[in-house]
Amino acid sequence: MDKAGIEAVFEKVGLTRLKKDIDALARPSIRLTLTKVDESTLQAGVSKFGGVPDLPDGTAWPEKKGQPQSFIAQIRLEDVHAYDVDKVLPEKGTLWFFYDAAQETYGDDPADREGWSVLFAMSAAPKRATVPAKLAAESQFHASLLSFATEYTLPQDPKVEITAFDWSEEEQKKYEQILSTFPSKEEHDTLHNRLLGNPDTIQDDMHIQCQLTSHGVTDADDPKAKELAKGTMDWQLLLQVDSNEQVGMHWGSSGMLYYWITRADLQAQQFGATWLVLQSD
Repeated sequence: MDKAGIEAVFEKVGLTRLKKDIDALARPSIRLTLTKVDESTLQAGVSKFGGVPDLPDGTAWPEKKGQPQSFIAQIRLEDVHAYDVDKVLPEKGTLWFFYDAAQETYGDDPADREGWSVLFAMSAAPKRATVPAKLAAESQFHASLLSFATEYTLPQDPKVEITAFDWSEEEQKKYEQILSTFPSKEEHDTLHNRLLGNPDTIQDDMHIQCQLTSHGVTDADDPKAKELAKGTMDWQLLLQVDSNEQVGMHWGSSGMLYYWITRADLQAQQFGATWLVLQSD
């Protein structure tokens, strides 16, 4: 669904007045659809979830306190460039995503920073890595090939995105009605893996959590919090990973992993300062 489609949905439920806010709300994402495969049939370097990463020579498998992290995904950016509406991702190169194999990292503690890794290489000749002996089988996931589509997304909490929020309670209820089946009931009920866009938030909005916790602050009453809060909306979703029974990914209780990055770091292609949050029911 594109912006014109979102406008039509707003009109249908009686939110014509709020069409003025669609530009602030609607964000394009790259929807990722997984198809479980035999990894031995895949060439090194292809975009995939799970399996074994294909890493450039000399690249170490990321660890947390001496323990190897779980491999989540590798994205060949040439594969997704055509679907990147705002052209914010690098045109070429590869991103690799890893996460705490023990799944004890939630992103609510500054010390959690060691619990995930995002690697980026502009040009590489990747080779299938060797799985560390210390990585437990239950911390490894079935390989899945990816397909891509552009998909516009809406935020769960519009107040976060709109500077001069003026919605009535009734309008907010109608917006929640839209979200309950957006973009369609069929699509709403499927798994939601995506690059960019608005996250499918399960708990609270994550912008302020990323901003404060990444700067070592966990208490909103901390004297540093007020000044730091000015940068809250600098953060945007980089990758969202849904729980998936088929490939063995379980995040809490049917939860999701969210990798966040600041817009400045994304523009500078600096992926080492991402922040991760795990949310579940």
